[in-house]
Amino acid sequence: MVLLSFLLQVIAIGALRQYRIRPQDDHFGFGWEMGRIGRSLALGQGFSNPYGDSTGPTAWEPPLYPYLMGAVFKLFGIYSVASAWALLSANSLFTALTSVPIFFIGRRTIGDRLAWWAAWLWALNPYEMYWSIHWIWDTTFGPLLLALVFLLSLKLQEPAGWKKWTLYGGLWGVIGLSNPSLLIFLPFSGLWVWYRRYKNGLTSLGGVALASVIFFALLAPWSVRNYRTFGRLVLVRDDFGLQFRLGNGPDADGMLRAYLQPNLNVQEFDAFRRLGEIAYEKRCRKIAFDWVRQDPGRFAVISLKRFFYYWAGVPKPTNSTAPADFRNSLFLASSVLAIWGLALALKEKMPGAGLFLWLVLSYPTVYYFVYPHARYRHPIEPELLILAVFLISRVAPASRRQPTVPM
Repeated sequence: MVLLSFLLQVIAIGALRQYRIRPQDDHFGFGWEMGRIGRSLALGQGFSNPYGDSTGPTAWEPPLYPYLMGAVFKLFGIYSVASAWALLSANSLFTALTSVPIFFIGRRTIGDRLAWWAAWLWALNPYEMYWSIHWIWDTTFGPLLLALVFLLSLKLQEPAGWKKWTLYGGLWGVIGLSNPSLLIFLPFSGLWVWYRRYKNGLTSLGGVALASVIFFALLAPWSVRNYRTFGRLVLVRDDFGLQFRLGNGPDADGMLRAYLQPNLNVQEFDAFRRLGEIAYEKRCRKIAFDWVRQDPGRFAVISLKRFFYYWAGVPKPTNSTAPADFRNSLFLASSVLAIWGLALALKEKMPGAGLFLWLVLSYPTVYYFVYPHARYRHPIEPELLILAVFLISRVAPASRRQPTVPM
């Protein structure tokens, strides 16, 4: 399954020429800010310059994927075709490997037969492959890590030795260094594990302490580096102010206001370079929060819009002349199937249903207040797929039943 999925994605990279990254704006679309940091690493300038000029050391992005890009650039050339092949192939491998935890999550929750269906549907799904072969970003790494920690959470309901607790803390540490947004699920995952173990008559204090030590030990070197660099505590990244401002302001309508990004706005880039990223982030945060305080009603309205866009798909801008995107209908349908499946799982007390619920309730919340994008749902796609398969398995047999004819 893994091999077939990987080969199909690599074939698609070549057949669709996805390795040909457009050279506009000095290849900024080749990894965007992470690509710029990767270039700086390959040039020996350290973890710096997220927008391509000499703006100095940065914590604008989490470190893992930029370091991967820097290593690839060092080996295969900066913004080269060979580097594009290497990074897109790595993304494809992450996607292919995700089918493995999907299968084992399925075995523990929906049974062997449906687990195979879910894993194969993931492995051969063109939509999942799209993110692998189209985006040079950490988009496909998140679903793999989150599926692994989700699987381990299910296993920790049972008697567990120090190895599982160490792995639990280690996985969360790696998640924090690759996509800190996923850490929203950490306390809910931990509390669910503690509750399930308590119900099963198992103690958790020692394991939780060990996992916590491992987690913070993995984050500590990066946090210390940031403190020494910026003179203040930055746990992983420091761009929240900009992200919040990109979704909130006088003309905000629930979508990304990309024109405020420093790579697209000369005035914003000049402010980023002049102030430094710490002061620039603080400035952006102040502008956005001042607007929220001035117009909380409007903020509430567009937050509701973002909730809808997160699950239904982001619409075209009102001034766009492009035709309606049918993909949004499919996106909404997949959300409906997953949420319906979650409701059915809770009703039937499917194993692990509570963990699925906390994931769906917790992880997306930040995007209801910042701005939505299809790739922000991608980290939880494996779990949503399992819920959709569970629903179909329950609904399809019922629809095939023939009514009895009275004699």
